[in-house]
Amino acid sequence: MESFDPELIIASPGRINLIGEHTDYNMGYVLPTAIDKKITFNFRKNETERDCNIYSAGFDARLKADLSEISRSETEWENYILGVLHEISKRTDKLRGFDCSIESNLPLGSGVSSSAAMECGLAFGLNELFHLGLGKKEIVTLSQQAEHSYVGTQCGIMDQFASVMSREGHVILLDCKTLAHSYIPIAIHPYKILLLNTHVSHNLASSEYNTRRKECEEGVAVLQKKDPALQTLRDASIKMLAGSKAGMSSIVYNRCRFIIEENDRVLAMAEALKNNNLKKVGALLYEGHTGLSALYGISCPESDFLVDFSRSIPEVLGARQMGGGFGGCTINLVEENEAENYIGAIFRAYREKFNIELTAFDALPSEGTAIVYKK
Repeated sequence: MESFDPELIIASPGRINLIGEHTDYNMGYVLPTAIDKKITFNFRKNETERDCNIYSAGFDARLKADLSEISRSETEWENYILGVLHEISKRTDKLRGFDCSIESNLPLGSGVSSSAAMECGLAFGLNELFHLGLGKKEIVTLSQQAEHSYVGTQCGIMDQFASVMSREGHVILLDCKTLAHSYIPIAIHPYKILLLNTHVSHNLASSEYNTRRKECEEGVAVLQKKDPALQTLRDASIKMLAGSKAGMSSIVYNRCRFIIEENDRVLAMAEALKNNNLKKVGALLYEGHTGLSALYGISCPESDFLVDFSRSIPEVLGARQMGGGFGGCTINLVEENEAENYIGAIFRAYREKFNIELTAFDALPSEGTAIVYKK
């Protein structure tokens, strides 16, 4: 089944988030874009009513699913598929048996959201293959719900939204409360976006992600004692937080402070890009990392080392950890002509410090999930 003549080929990208970490599930602002690294899906109908055959080249694994008996699996990657099938089946009875092979050039665990690319690419392809009539925003929301219900990560909307809705050469200023969004050209020449993959995963990202969400909810509950109309940290200010500080633990206070300040950084970054103020863009990246590390507590020694190393390099405007936390990639704004020298220097320093080999790759702002081929 791995090799067949497809009726439809879909490419679904990973994403970077220039700034706005963990603000999405707090109904705040984010500034993501899809990138030129993608998952490719080959689809064909198999003329059965309910038999689904999926092959993952990356895992060299096969999943057989029966549309009439969808349930969670003990195998993690399968739940991204099964969750999408479950969510689609709640919305339409038009889905039928299909074959699908999946191949990825997204590095797993690097914080570029291969999970959202998997969910959105599958949903987008099945919508096209079976003429399900789902709009792009519905594909976004059902993919998010699949991750909530089948994977168990209570993610915000950003990753799926960026994977589907992005435009080449732009970032999206997205209001996660209303889904209002605008596209901002990202013109950063003579700099480029470089991702450095720490190749560490401290196995905390999923559990701590949900913990951070609960901590933010605790902070909101305290704030609501003084302002019952307040629903999320998106609606809070530093002044309001200071007024309720005595009622919350220092940890909850720090989590809330980070989210409020990070929302402000997103809006400041959007203005800096519009005004081509790249120095400000870089400064905001560094500020964001300091907050992630000191206030939100989701950095790690490896990411801190890479960001601190970059601060002494004039050709690097800014850097920070990106993604859920505890490893993955740092995002770096590096002068194009000096990127190779920078990579060589930081590779050597990182190897000497941690005895781990870094990898680096450029991230080009790209279009969202799209049809590559249709018979």
